[in-house]
Amino acid sequence: MNVITWLAAILLLLMVLIGGKKGVRSFFSLFLNFGVLFITMFFMLSPTVNPILITFIASILIGCINLFFINQVNRKTVTAFISTMVTIIILLFFIVIVSEALMIQGFGEEETEAISGFSLYIGIDFMKIGVSVIIMSTIGAVMDVAISIASSMHEMIRHNPSITKKELFASGVRIGRDILGTDTNTLFFAFFGGYLALLIWFKDLSYSFSDIVNSKIFSSELVLILCAGIGIALVIPITAWINVYDLFRKRKTKEQK
Repeated sequence: MNVITWLAAILLLLMVLIGGKKGVRSFFSLFLNFGVLFITMFFMLSPTVNPILITFIASILIGCINLFFINQVNRKTVTAFISTMVTIIILLFFIVIVSEALMIQGFGEEETEAISGFSLYIGIDFMKIGVSVIIMSTIGAVMDVAISIASSMHEMIRHNPSITKKELFASGVRIGRDILGTDTNTLFFAFFGGYLALLIWFKDLSYSFSDIVNSKIFSSELVLILCAGIGIALVIPITAWINVYDLFRKRKTKEQK
């Protein structure tokens, strides 16, 4: 049994001990998400398929797995799912515009030697692939914020049924503000942790600060962080508003009965 198998076994054990049945579902959701990503990459190899459309469909499946399979279908997960999809749709249009303006798709000059023996005429639009990568890197953080806000707002109205729409919305946004800082920093440190070797390579190549900033590899990853941060910021008011609408509609329906 190799090290990876041991690590997976330890993760499963901890998730079962701490999370119970939900922990087991969370563990198996990792494999389901991997399957979705693998199938998505398989379809993206076809020049006749639009990668952005495939990515959006994959985002729906990933949202269903991480919200409905793990936490089951209820009002919290439904509102979190709707909030996530609305945010992803807004981000798609925004990211397409940004990607077309910056032209960061494709390979950087640092990768010239590695791809010199391969044909570049593969019939795939790398701009759309770049958009897909950003969306895939963003959806996890967006879902995390959405379900956190939805769960908190449901608990607030359950313990304080007399709360007003304005107060509930303001509370949801305040909760989101606390999450915003930590999630944005998580994305930031994930980038520098994953690309620390790249930064050391830049140093060995005697790149100046302007060379690093203008490098296609660095710029594309920085755009990914910024777009993910924008997605996290957008989902906060969207989730708060959708939850207020849903919870007060439910209250109104009960009062009419």
